[in-house]
Amino acid sequence: MSTPPDPVPPPPALAATRWSVLDRALVRAGRPPAEALRGTVAFAREVERLGYHRFWVAEHHAVPGVAGAAPTVLAAAVASATSRIRVGTGGVMLPNHPPLVVAEQFGVLASLFPDRVDMGLGRSVGFTGAVRRALGTEREAMDDFAAQLGELLSYFDGTGPVRAVPARGLDVPAFVLAGRTGADTAADLGLPLVLASSADRERTRQTAARYRERFTPRAAGGRPRLLLAVNVAVAATEEEARRRQLPEAWAVVHSRTRGDFPPLPPPPEVAGRRLTEREERYLGEALAGQVSGTEATVAARLADLVAATGAEEVMVTFATHDPSEQLDSYRRLARAVGVGGAAA
Repeated sequence: MSTPPDPVPPPPALAATRWSVLDRALVRAGRPPAEALRGTVAFAREVERLGYHRFWVAEHHAVPGVAGAAPTVLAAAVASATSRIRVGTGGVMLPNHPPLVVAEQFGVLASLFPDRVDMGLGRSVGFTGAVRRALGTEREAMDDFAAQLGELLSYFDGTGPVRAVPARGLDVPAFVLAGRTGADTAADLGLPLVLASSADRERTRQTAARYRERFTPRAAGGRPRLLLAVNVAVAATEEEARRRQLPEAWAVVHSRTRGDFPPLPPPPEVAGRRLTEREERYLGEALAGQVSGTEATVAARLADLVAATGAEEVMVTFATHDPSEQLDSYRRLARAVGVGGAAA
């Protein structure tokens, strides 16, 4: 691995930006899911040492390439293995669970790890009919997301239909993960929004602007807060950074053409594939929605995104077949954007 260049000051647009991590416990080809889960916990310790602000884990069900099926359980393991970094979910998919159970789970987490737990919440359901039936839900459950979210919050403020022990009275920050529809829900309920950046940068900017314009404070002093989720890979060269993103981009292509998200293959395997025209198009779209490059170019591209959306925090998500390359990318990013130097 090449020697990293001398650090340069991050762009002024990033001076006050916080930097966080979303990890999905992706499975590597040829390795068991248990290794991915243990790797997530070990990775969280390294991320904490680098100075990142939050470490969130995700929820996926019956997906071959994702081991993170129980986010609150995995978050507890991460919180136990770290001491400073905020820990949360990106996110718990609320239509899959009774709001009372979610409140109780986060109440336990927040009681065990005071002032360190975040509650990131989404509105997705299982990808296939079989998974949805196994979860006891259907697509229509997404339509009730705002009501489910309101009920969940009521258990913390003590206005819920029953007493949620030990959640009642605890202050657990709630975040909404979503696109345009979820942005409206976040704005109407006065909650922070986690918005995924896409290849359509203008649409991302418009959704961010719509969220701010519609925002209604929950309490005095409430204000819109935007976290931008971005897939970012950093390496010594542009070509190497893009190579690192191939495994995850290919897994997205596979999910769109074959119906499931597979374990991450090695980059040479992806590069050596003879792709159909459809696969080629999907791969280009997947890579276009990501940010990659050297430390200097990535910092500049992220500065443009932050300036366009007004995001006060960037939540980075990136995985590749080789865990050491994943960690190297996060180290390079930390140098490039000044992780640890942003406002607390």
